[in-house]
Amino acid sequence: MDLIRVSDFHSVNRKSKIKNPKFAVLVGALLLALSFPAEAQQSMKVPHVGLLNYSSLSAMSKRIEIFREGLRERGYQEGKTIIIDDRHADGNLVRLPALAAQLVDLKVDLLVALGTPAITAAKNISTTIPIVMIAGDPVAVGLVDSLGRPGGNITGISDLTHDLSSKRLELLKETLPKLSRVAVLWNPDGPGSTLGWKKSQIASRELDLQVHSMAVRSPNAFAGAFEQATKMRSDALMLTGNPMFDANRRRITELAMKHRLPAIYEVRESVDVGGLMSYAPNSDELYRRTAYFVYRILKGAKPSDLPVEQPTKFELVINLKTAKTLGLRIPSKVLMWADKVIE
Repeated sequence: MDLIRVSDFHSVNRKSKIKNPKFAVLVGALLLALSFPAEAQQSMKVPHVGLLNYSSLSAMSKRIEIFREGLRERGYQEGKTIIIDDRHADGNLVRLPALAAQLVDLKVDLLVALGTPAITAAKNISTTIPIVMIAGDPVAVGLVDSLGRPGGNITGISDLTHDLSSKRLELLKETLPKLSRVAVLWNPDGPGSTLGWKKSQIASRELDLQVHSMAVRSPNAFAGAFEQATKMRSDALMLTGNPMFDANRRRITELAMKHRLPAIYEVRESVDVGGLMSYAPNSDELYRRTAYFVYRILKGAKPSDLPVEQPTKFELVINLKTAKTLGLRIPSKVLMWADKVIE
């Protein structure tokens, strides 16, 4: 077969002597293909990210939006240079495997998993798709080998929420000098929450406090758990980190107020909706940093080569309106420690 030179085609076209239309279409297609180098065609692939959230969208909307801002800061435009599909379990553990499978069926390039149950579901559904996480203690619950060398297909951020039990109990004791018994809300079905309960027991002995177990597996058990805490003469309440509690944030704060239990929470958002105080990492910083891990992996880095990071900034937030309603006077030294006071 004779080769056709591009110059020959232009010459014939100028003279309008093309007698075979199929010939013209063939050569036109050849010219179009030549005008797009292979590298340019490959660069047109838009990365597809799946986001799996154990909590509800309403409870996590602010944090997820900050994650999206982090992507925009790194040059991604959603719908144009990156696609994000999200799934939310609304605190229902049973839904997570199916939601994770939906995202895998979409052929995502990367999964972002929020909360230990969501990370576990993502890990169980794929050992090859990169997973970026935010977790409490990923080493203790077996998600990664170590923080420095995570191994496998998972990396991201450890928010240390379960390691803060001692500090939260200490803050309660400083706020309530006569404190002797603290109810601890935890979810036995949540590995991270279970770890938080264990660490609160250790911390209570160091601070000469008693802790009462408020084990709750579903939102239907909240009311009964609070009534039991009151019967046990608990002086205050501490929460462990659990996405089910995030999904029911407002209800928990309302029950705490109803039973007049001064409470310290694991996230600042609980104080924003009426909780007394929280001590936690800066969530804005964590979720913006999560976008960094997505960026690095989409650019070719392997999760096993990216060490798991830990937060460097922690915040004490106090709601003085709630303190007044409870008839509490927050000691001046505790107020001096606060990063934010809601009046």
